[in-house]
Amino acid sequence: MKTSAALERYYVLPCCLLLLNLVNELIAYKARLIADGLLRTLFIMGLVLFGSSLVAFAVAPGIGWLVQTLRRTSRSHAGGLGEVAFLFVLGCGVFWLYYRNYIMGTAAILPPPWRNPPH
Repeated sequence: MKTSAALERYYVLPCCLLLLNLVNELIAYKARLIADGLLRTLFIMGLVLFGSSLVAFAVAPGIGWLVQTLRRTSRSHAGGLGEVAFLFVLGCGVFWLYYRNYIMGTAAILPPPWRNPPH
C-alpha cells in the first residue's frame, strides 16, 4: 500500500496537475475571443473551477485506478512491466502536449475546428 500512495503522490498527481495547467492554458487561449474584460474574467474563473473539479474528481482517480489495475495485472503476468510502460507513456504524453503548447502555441494542441480565428 505504501508503493501505491507514493506512486500517486509523486507521479500520478503531478501529471494530473500538469494536465490541469494545460487546461488553464486552453481556457486562456479561448478567452481571447471575448472582448469584454468583465465577461472574460467570469469565463476564465468559471472554466478554471470546472476544469480543476474535473481533474480532481475524474481524471486523477481514473488514472490512479488504471495504474492500480495495471499493477495487479502486470504483477500476475510479467512483473511490473505493464505499470512501468503505462507510466512512461503517461509521462511522454504530458511532455508531448507541453512541448507542442509552449513551442508551437496553444492552437497546436487543439483540433482545427476549435482554434481561434486569426485577427
